[in-house]
Amino acid sequence: MKILLLEDDYLYKVTIKDFLEEFEYEVDDFDDGHDALDAIYDNEYALLLLDIRVPGIDGYEVLKQLRENDILAPVIMLTSLSDIHNLSLGYELGCSDYLRKPFELKELKYRIDYIIKTHCFKTSKQSIKIDENFQFDIKHKSLFRDGKSVDLSATELELVSYLMQNKGYFVSIDSLQNVVWEGRDITYSDIRMCVKRVRQKCGKQFIKTKKLVGYKIG
Repeated sequence: MKILLLEDDYLYKVTIKDFLEEFEYEVDDFDDGHDALDAIYDNEYALLLLDIRVPGIDGYEVLKQLRENDILAPVIMLTSLSDIHNLSLGYELGCSDYLRKPFELKELKYRIDYIIKTHCFKTSKQSIKIDENFQFDIKHKSLFRDGKSVDLSATELELVSYLMQNKGYFVSIDSLQNVVWEGRDITYSDIRMCVKRVRQKCGKQFIKTKKLVGYKIG
C-alpha cells in the first residue's frame, strides 16, 4: 500500500517513514507542498499524511487543490498545538482525521488502520480476484473458491476482509486485534487460531506469515 508523507521536520519524517516501512507500506516522503502535490497528481496513493506548516504551499492548500480536482484519497493532517484552532478548516476541506504532535507511532498506525478499514473498499468493483481460485465479494464480504462460497465464521470473514484491504502487505497482530477484534482483550494465540481455521478451509498458503511482522493475503 502506497502512502505519501508531507513533513518538513526531518526527524519526524525519517521516524514515520521507517516505522511504516516496517509494516511494508511504501512511503514517498516530501518536505515541500508543491513537490508533494506534483507527486500526488503523478501517482495513486492509498493515504496522504500532510503536515500543515511546510515550505511551498501548506497542507491545507494541498488538500484544497486535491479536492477541487476530485482526488479523494483519505488524508490525515499532522498538526502542532498552535494549529489546533484551525481544526474545522481541515474537516471542511475534506480531511479524514487529525493527529496532534507529538504523537505515539502506535497511535498513527491505529489511525491508518481505521481509515483503511473505512475507505479502501469504496470502489465500483463488485469483487476482487485474489488468485486463479479465490475471489472476494466486497459488497457482501464473502469469499469464493472456484465460484463456491467458503463457509467462514463472522470473525474469520472480518479477518479475511481486513487482510484484503491490505492485500499484498503484511498486517501486524496488534492491528488485527485493534481492527478485527475491535481492541477486545484477546491473546495472540486467539488470532493465530483464527488464521489457522481460515487456512484449514482455504489452504495453508492462502494467508502468509512473516515472523515478527504479521500476516497477509496475496
